[in-house]
Amino acid sequence: MTPADEAPVPATSRERVLGRVRAALGGGAASGTPRLDPAVRTYKESHVPDDPASVLALLAHNLADYRAGVHHCTAGDLPAVIARLLADRGAATAVVPPGLPPHWLDAVTGTQVVHDDGTLTAHRLDTVDSVVTGCALAVAETGTVVLDAGPGQGRRILSLVPDHHICVVEAPEQVVTSLPRALPRLDPRRPMTWISGPSATSDIELDRVEGVHGPRTLDVILVSSSPPSG
Repeated sequence: MTPADEAPVPATSRERVLGRVRAALGGGAASGTPRLDPAVRTYKESHVPDDPASVLALLAHNLADYRAGVHHCTAGDLPAVIARLLADRGAATAVVPPGLPPHWLDAVTGTQVVHDDGTLTAHRLDTVDSVVTGCALAVAETGTVVLDAGPGQGRRILSLVPDHHICVVEAPEQVVTSLPRALPRLDPRRPMTWISGPSATSDIELDRVEGVHGPRTLDVILVSSSPPSG
């Protein structure tokens, strides 16, 4: 019997499934590379007016709805606002990440500032009262701030262990209306933390418990060139 006379070996389930995937993608065994057509997205990217005042107002509303503290100020008033929030909290210590603008802390008194050098452990951070960070951007429609470990944001652990998080959002540069507009501005290779309000969870009885998976208190400072009207 010659090889040509031998009966073909039935394809395995795995081979049949992969073959169908290749066919659906327009590729094949010969090319070895499927053809990926661009995804067609016909949904609306945003459901609010694009003017900065409306977007900022929506972000503030949704942050407050998630029980975050929302504070408006100008860049010149930012150090005083940070100092006031730390003082109101009675924070004896506050950790800050590398790259945080030093002048943000110019008005801080009575709080020891701990600069993270990458060696602070979870046990050490658990003894710190507050953390002050910037953010990568904020999403108005979901009331979410996003940290991606960039300058002024630090390691993910910094925003998870201390019980109080002060996050600074620079508007309008860092504010987008919706998730479809946020994702193209983010690098998926970076370690991102998406924060919508203080850490909270509920059991089957819907009893809300805060501070289980992160800070019990979130204060978001919206910094703009001029304070909001009204």
